Amino acid sequence: MSSELDFVQFVTEQMEDAGNVTYRKMFDNYGIYCNGIIFGLICDNQVFIKSTERGKKFVGEVVEAPPYPGAKNYILIEDKFESKEWISELVKVTIMDLQKTGQKPKQIRKKK
Repeated sequence: MSSELDFVQFVTEQMEDAGNVTYRKMFDNYGIYCNGIIFGLICDNQVFIKSTERGKKFVGEVVEAPPYPGAKNYILIEDKFESKEWISELVKVTIMDLQKTGQKPKQIRKKK
């Protein structure tokens, strides 16, 4: 199953207060980036955020799952992405942790 573009656009718009949030199609699903740093995936119309210490602390009761077979676990965001403030804050704390581990931004070109 693949993710629907309308769903991807809605979720990434909800995250826009975190910074420059973009998405890139990867097979039939999408990688999501903030300021050039990949922090999550949207697979089968489900939102997965990389698991970090601050992210898990922020979420509280964490549900982790692999976004696709063979992948490591990510934080599964079941419905809270509908809260723009909440999901943007989660993206911000996740990006902070990823930057501390040395993850560098990549140039992502938007497709038209």
